[in-house]
Amino acid sequence: MTATPASRVTIKDVAARAGVSKGAVSLAFNHKPGLSEATRDRIFRAARELGWAPNLTARTLAGSRVDVVGLAVCRPARVLGLEPWYMEFISGVESVLAEHSCSLLLRLVRNMDEEIGVQESWWRGRQIGGSILVDFRADDPRVGLAERLGLPVVAVGHPSLTGGLTSVWTDDATAVTEAVRYLAALGHRRIARVGGAAALGHTAIRTAAFDEAAGALAGAWQVATDFSGDAGARATRSLLTASAPDRPTAIVYDNDIMAVAGLSVAAEMGLRVPDDVSLLAWDDSQLCRLTHPTLSAMSHDVHGFGAEVARTLFGVITGEGTAGSHPVPTPVLTPRGSTAPPKV
Repeated sequence: MTATPASRVTIKDVAARAGVSKGAVSLAFNHKPGLSEATRDRIFRAARELGWAPNLTARTLAGSRVDVVGLAVCRPARVLGLEPWYMEFISGVESVLAEHSCSLLLRLVRNMDEEIGVQESWWRGRQIGGSILVDFRADDPRVGLAERLGLPVVAVGHPSLTGGLTSVWTDDATAVTEAVRYLAALGHRRIARVGGAAALGHTAIRTAAFDEAAGALAGAWQVATDFSGDAGARATRSLLTASAPDRPTAIVYDNDIMAVAGLSVAAEMGLRVPDDVSLLAWDDSQLCRLTHPTLSAMSHDVHGFGAEVARTLFGVITGEGTAGSHPVPTPVLTPRGSTAPPKV
């Protein structure tokens, strides 16, 4: 039997071509036991020849398995498209979803209220089998939402922010402390941090850790931003416009794109990196190795982080996972050309 362009191939057509029942086709595509490998292969071959694939929505409605995972992000599309962290994180998530023939449903939202509505709509409409929650805040309302709905989730955030939800996180406090201690060991006594959005939980954790680690320094500054390059440039400019005795000799950034922007601002102001000011990035994307000088960074495997979050979510959904809440490896310092002992 050969499907014509005008025909709509159905599961019945696949079953007929493979010489099996419709139920056998369903077992094969839902990865259920009860079929020999030869029969399973014959069904998949018939489906390929006919150009047929199961309807994901119908399969999700039937509750047979997980076909779609949700991820809502409260960032402007322009900012998200330039943010290496999210691109690497989503790539890691997708690498695991592909192993499960699963798709990612990504939605950009404007605020928390919109995300709550989206998550509830997805779950009640049976569009997703589970969700990845990011950018936690203090007293985050999504904790109660997930518990009330029975929505399977993995929270990307420290347990102090995520309530009783299964969470995967990085130890930001330890990483910030290491960054400050490294710069202090180089001889820096005036250190600044260009941070992310103040309302975000991981920003607050980094802010508190920086305050504690920098407590004995001669000078310490922190500036909150929206993670964008423009905001990073403005913050850097404001920090470096003071006269030499009153400005930082080293700056730590909360992401790579702001660090790259800061490097451009230093050049614009006639300052040499690292002779006049040392710069330390966060995440260590490819951007850090494309600049001159190359950027020192707090480096971690963001792709692996995303993959671990996805694996943990499948464990939550199926009840077969044993990992529970756990941290991923802490970011580690990777020194390059943008940090050195101060010359001033």
